[in-house]
Amino acid sequence: MIYIDPPTWPGHGRLWSHLISDVSYQELHDFAELVGIPRQAFERDHYDVIEERYETVVAAGARPVPTRRIVELLRDAGLRRRKADE
Repeated sequence: MIYIDPPTWPGHGRLWSHLISDVSYQELHDFAELVGIPRQAFERDHYDVIEERYETVVAAGARPVPTRRIVELLRDAGLRRRKADE
């Protein structure tokens, strides 16, 4: 399943959400392509999504969850990649 947290992360003068899959990176890449999120928005284990795209991504099927849940889902699925892991 695909999940997204609220757009609360500041960066470059905007607010951002994190888009993840708890199944596979391929599922995540396929969904991102479907909703028009460019591949360069992928960072280690998630896509960064601008606030303006949040509703569109949810309407396309991403399940909204709190940020804390994003990390739990990635960890439980074995898909968490931290900067320290690189």
